[in-house]
Amino acid sequence: MPERIGLYGGTFDPVHHGHLILARDAAEQLMLDRVLFIPAAVSPHRTDLPPTASQAQRLAMLQMAVAVEPRFVVDECELHRPEPSYTFDTVKQVESRYPGARLYLLLGADQLPRFPTWHRFTELRSIITFVVFNRAIGAEEVLTAAYPTLRRRLDISATEMRKRVASGLSIRYLVPGEVADYIEKHQLYREANPP
Repeated sequence: MPERIGLYGGTFDPVHHGHLILARDAAEQLMLDRVLFIPAAVSPHRTDLPPTASQAQRLAMLQMAVAVEPRFVVDECELHRPEPSYTFDTVKQVESRYPGARLYLLLGADQLPRFPTWHRFTELRSIITFVVFNRAIGAEEVLTAAYPTLRRRLDISATEMRKRVASGLSIRYLVPGEVADYIEKHQLYREANPP
């Protein structure tokens, strides 16, 4: 039976419990053997808003967050390629390392309207199964009907975490304890970020 692997990309700036719960739900519901967390260097759709924390800091927080889950693995491939991080290139790289595996791309419903603009989207669609994390009710329901969909359980975001830190509010219980400690120790996200 081929290995089943989920690819979960993002800036993870910072990683939070919403990311981890979604990955766990995907692993359980899709019977994934592993979930690769793939931190992006710079997303081609977010070149105007680069990550606040450095690559090394985001990587360190992500490694702390997934350390206790054997099915979760941090994959640094996008951090070692020239920017921007194209999903097609990542999928091909993972595919070469796990020949014969069934690959599932885990992504938020907010990405659906951008699909036609993705680099080599038609080819990408033929080699991987898209799985959508949906939090909206209404218009996005129509878009997600074409793809397997998982419901978000927590409506929290990395943007919200950065804003809370910049405002002096606690992020305890919203991110893993080690991640909260790391953010405090390194004084990350102290300055207000653009929305």
